[in-house]
Amino acid sequence: MTKPIIGMITIGDPREHEWNNVFKNLALDRHEKAIKVLKQLPVELHTFSELPRSIEGIKEQVAKLKQQQVELFVLHIACWTWPNLATVAVQQMDLPTVLFANRETGSHATVGLLGAGGALNQIGYPHIRIQENYDDPKIIEVMNDKLMPTAVAAHTVKHLRGSVFGLFGGRSLGIETGTFDPMQWKQLFGIDCEHIDQLEIIRRTDYIEDDRVEAMVKWLSDHVGGITYGEKFTPDAFKFQVRCYLATKDIIEEKHINFAAIKCMPDLTNHYTPQCLSAALLPSPFDSEGIKEPIAFACEADADAALTMEILKQVSGGMATMFADVSHLDPEDGILYLPNCGAYSAWFAARSNDAKENLSKIQLKEANRPAGGAITLFVTAPGPVTLARLTRTAGAYKMYVIKGEMVTPEKERHEAFSKSRGKHQLPMSYIKVNMDFDGFVQSFDSNHIVGVGTDCIKEIKAVCQILNIPVTVVGEE
Repeated sequence: MTKPIIGMITIGDPREHEWNNVFKNLALDRHEKAIKVLKQLPVELHTFSELPRSIEGIKEQVAKLKQQQVELFVLHIACWTWPNLATVAVQQMDLPTVLFANRETGSHATVGLLGAGGALNQIGYPHIRIQENYDDPKIIEVMNDKLMPTAVAAHTVKHLRGSVFGLFGGRSLGIETGTFDPMQWKQLFGIDCEHIDQLEIIRRTDYIEDDRVEAMVKWLSDHVGGITYGEKFTPDAFKFQVRCYLATKDIIEEKHINFAAIKCMPDLTNHYTPQCLSAALLPSPFDSEGIKEPIAFACEADADAALTMEILKQVSGGMATMFADVSHLDPEDGILYLPNCGAYSAWFAARSNDAKENLSKIQLKEANRPAGGAITLFVTAPGPVTLARLTRTAGAYKMYVIKGEMVTPEKERHEAFSKSRGKHQLPMSYIKVNMDFDGFVQSFDSNHIVGVGTDCIKEIKAVCQILNIPVTVVGEE
C-alpha cells in the first residue's frame, strides 16, 4: 500500500514592515520545525522553502502541489496571517484540510489559527485543527492520533475515485440491501462498475492451464487441516472449484477490478459449484501462486458490503477483510454469532500472513448445496476486529461501526450452535461486543456485516466526514 500524499503551505503576513520586523524569522523557524515533524510520519510530504504572502504566491504553490497529486492539504499557521489568504489556499486546493499551528506564547499562531478556522466555517468548509508544541517529545504520538486518521481517510477517498467495482451476476436470493445504484456511486464515490455475467467464470474454466489447477489443488491439499470428500464433493469437483477461483482471479486482473461481489446463489450453487474458494482466497494475502494483494470480495452480490470492505482494506493499510451473516445475537454474554454461507477470508483462520499457518486451521467439507462442492470450515482466530457496514435510508448513505473482539468460544457454545444448524455447517466467528443489542436490532439495516482485524474506527469516521456520510459508532455517546 502506498503512503498518503500530503501537501503543506505556510502562509506569511503580506505587510512588509510587520513581516520583516516581526514575523519573518518566527515563521521561517516554525516552518522548518513543522516540516521536521511531518517527515517523521508515514506520509509522502510535499512543501516549499518559500512562504507565500500573496494570493498570486499561494496559487503558484497550489498549482505545484496539484501536480504531485496531493491528497491532504495541511495549511500551516506559523504566526499571524490574514484569514482571507487561508480561505484562498484551502479553496484553491479543494481537498480535505488540516489547520496546523503551534502553541507558543510569542508566535501569534493562536490568533491566526482561530481567524483562519472561523473563516473556513463561515464558508462551510470542513476541516480539522491541530495545535501543538513542535518540540514536545509527544508530538509524533499526537500527530499519529490526530492527523494520520485524516491522512489515511483522504488517501482512501482518493483511491475510491477512479476505482472499479466488479459485479458478477445480479441480485442474490432477493436481498434488497445488496443492490445499489451505479450512478449514485459515480456521484458520491467516483467508482465505476463493471458488470460481468457469472457464466463468464464458468466459460473461462475451460481455458485455465492444467498446471495452474494442479498446483493450486496440491497446495491446498498439502496445507489445509483436512479434506472430507463426499458424494458431491469429489476430487473432480474440487478441481472445478479451483478453476473457478483462478478464472475469477484472472478476470479481476484483466479488467483492473479493485473490489468485487458475486451473486453465486442460487444459480452457481444449484447447477455448477459454490464460489467459496474465491470468497476464501481473494480477500486473503496469499494463494498457491504467491503473496498477493487482498481483493475485497463480497458474497450474494452485496455491493454496499463490498464497498465497505474496500474502505476497511484501505484504512487498515491493505489488510484482509471478512464478510458475514448476522446470524444470532447473545445479549446475555455480549456475543455476535457471525457465520458465512461457505467461506471466510482464510487469513482469519489464524490471523497470520503465513498461508500454511492459516490453512492448517481450515477443513474443506462438502457444501450443503444442490451442486455440492466444498466449503471452508473453521472458527476465526481471536483478536481485535472493527465491524462496519454502509447502509441506506431513503437512498441516503450512513455508516454503522462496531468495535469488537473475536473470541474462541467455549466448547459447549460452539457445539450447541453447530447442533442447532444440523447438516448446514458453516465457517464461524464469535465476536464479543459492548452494545445495546435491542438497539442494534432496531437500527441495523442489513443481514450482512463486514470487518477487518484491527481497530480503525478513527479512520472510518474521517472517511465518512470527508464523504459527508453520517456515522454511528456503537458504544460511543
